[in-house]
Amino acid sequence: MIKLLSHLSFVAITTPDVEASVDFYVNQVGLTEVAREDGRVYLRCWGDYYAYSVVVAHGDEPALETMAWRTSSAEALEEAAKRVQAAGIEGEWVEGRGIGRAFRFTGPQGHNMTLHWDVERHRAEPHTASIYPDRPEKRSGVAGAPRQLDHVTVATQDVDAFVQWYVDTLGFRFMARTVLDEAPISVFSVLTTNEKSHDLGVVLDGSSRAGRINHYAFWVDTREELLIAADTLMENGVPIEYGPNIHGIGEQTFLYYREPSTLRIELNTGGYRNYVPDWEANTWKPSQGSNNFYRNGRMPMSMTESFPPADGPSATEEGVPDEIKDALLNPYAVEGRG
Repeated sequence: MIKLLSHLSFVAITTPDVEASVDFYVNQVGLTEVAREDGRVYLRCWGDYYAYSVVVAHGDEPALETMAWRTSSAEALEEAAKRVQAAGIEGEWVEGRGIGRAFRFTGPQGHNMTLHWDVERHRAEPHTASIYPDRPEKRSGVAGAPRQLDHVTVATQDVDAFVQWYVDTLGFRFMARTVLDEAPISVFSVLTTNEKSHDLGVVLDGSSRAGRINHYAFWVDTREELLIAADTLMENGVPIEYGPNIHGIGEQTFLYYREPSTLRIELNTGGYRNYVPDWEANTWKPSQGSNNFYRNGRMPMSMTESFPPADGPSATEEGVPDEIKDALLNPYAVEGRG
């Protein structure tokens, strides 16, 4: 079977105030602005190999416009498009900035995805070139700035069905899931296209609004850099929403905070690499520490918020069984989230 996807290449998000979000990414997170075109701002981390990894566009609400994956070859792009269409989803071919011909579609639970093979690689100017030949650029001058884009986590009304479609149609590897101690309800799963524990996460969404995002994540090289990032953010008046701590699933050290639109950002580091082609996903229970492996604190209820905001009641009130609410409030049985 042909390997279809290689890795997450960029995310495009919307925000009501583009300039406020861009200023935050540049001056607080440490990204670099590389281009502006048709009202869209293109940003990259210092270690990203391509021309950009985050696109910020105007929208009435914070939201995920699209998540983009590079395929493993030009042939894999054609094959992936055929499989999506064979699964009953139309999609369309578009021309993307720096990615050429790309296939864009909306998945069965409302999430927009862009697939592409061609890329524009980052070429550093002499004054930003690294002394390491394999690095695309020297490190950012912002303390704790991420090296590269890491993963995206979306919200969906049926976690298991979401996983099955992306495994069957696009060849994602299913790596792990969390099922409640109190009931056989899947509340979280992780998938990957490569050796990482995940580059796509899925959380249970109790709202009726399709296509929502919970967060997207950047990568820093070390735990110490993540702690420096937390310290720097707090010194600059940016609240920490959750962490630093360690996820049981994936084993990464994590930190969550918000950008000006209220969209959630995660910093990751550590974790395992998995090369097993016939890996069988383990099922975790929250009591095992799927989210907070130390099991020493409560996940804030704000972490259940996804974007755009739910229609009507919040996701923790609309259509969510009482046992899930109880699990979310129990400091020793916290919903898995990666």
